Amino acid sequence: MVYLFTVLKTHARQFAQWCLQFVSFARRCDWRRIAQKNQIRGGIGDGSYLHETASRSWGTLRAPNTSLEPKDGQIHLHRKKRHLHYRPAKNGEKVEEAYNFVKSVSEENGTILFVGTKKQAQDSVAEEAERCGMYFINQRWLGGTLTNFQTIQKRIDRLKTLEKWEEDGTFEVLPKKEVIILRKEKERLEKFLGGIKNMKGLPSALFVIDPRKERIAVAEARKLGIPIVGIVDTNCDPDEIDYVIPGNDDAIRAVKLLTAKIADAVIEAHQGEQTTA
Repeated sequence: MVYLFTVLKTHARQFAQWCLQFVSFARRCDWRRIAQKNQIRGGIGDGSYLHETASRSWGTLRAPNTSLEPKDGQIHLHRKKRHLHYRPAKNGEKVEEAYNFVKSVSEENGTILFVGTKKQAQDSVAEEAERCGMYFINQRWLGGTLTNFQTIQKRIDRLKTLEKWEEDGTFEVLPKKEVIILRKEKERLEKFLGGIKNMKGLPSALFVIDPRKERIAVAEARKLGIPIVGIVDTNCDPDEIDYVIPGNDDAIRAVKLLTAKIADAVIEAHQGEQTTA
């Protein structure tokens, strides 16, 4: 009996180890989620909190319980402050939610505009947007890019005209001083509008890094009803973003990791095809 008990105990222990190995393998195979280990290595959670972290600004908010309202019916000013500590597992759910949304938009032939003008995000935004064939703005956001798109389109047409002149040899027959001025104009337009020069209309959704810095872009998108996916740090208001990805928007590796995940969603929606915008 002792021998039989020992054998059963050994096999049970091995079976438990096999189960643990299987679960670990299954988790590694779920490539849609960003592994918690990668989140920590990427610095996604450094100093950040989960959804609804930011302190709301002072505003006129009536108490939810009528028994707490003043008898004179006045509206009191108060401030809500909600803190939830960063949890990699919960953050993975938020990433997958944003991933699925971007994928669904891309499957319907929608376009995604990547926006990130801070230094930590400029390179990642340009690289990942080009990899998945979408549009991007990684320099200064020009006011009216969305709300006054017709005017922006005129500047894009001007950029294409200058590019055509440079290619067909028109610059060679113009005075040198004029060519220098035109080249500077072209470089400036390419710097600010190069990432959207092939965008025919308004995007279907925005992917924003640091909504606080890109507050003009967020305001324009909200005014036009364009959904927003954003990496939200502690200093941002999550209520302005439709699909929140909690993370540290100051960490280059974290920004690159999350931006690449959004680009992967677009590529998967296009059946793995990497196109150019």
